[in-house]
Amino acid sequence: MNMNKRYIFKLFIYGQSDDCKTAIKNFISICNEKLHSDYDLKVVDIKEEPEEAEEERLIAVPTLIRQSPTPERRIIGNFQDKEKVLAALDLTE
Repeated sequence: MNMNKRYIFKLFIYGQSDDCKTAIKNFISICNEKLHSDYDLKVVDIKEEPEEAEEERLIAVPTLIRQSPTPERRIIGNFQDKEKVLAALDLTE
């Protein structure tokens, strides 16, 4: 993996449910381990910002979008299976 890349992610949640908190915690842990500080993560609570969910045409939450590098990648869930998350986001070496 080219560690000179800057990864940009947007994580959509709804409220402060346990599932949403788990998704945030799991994903940050994966990023810190795999990408170190080479990423930006914006968490969007669609309860507070529903227009962002509409713009992205979400069908479920939590949804994570890798915006950069392109092509865009999306994954839905709480991100407990680290290997599946890495593969889905094309972060494997």
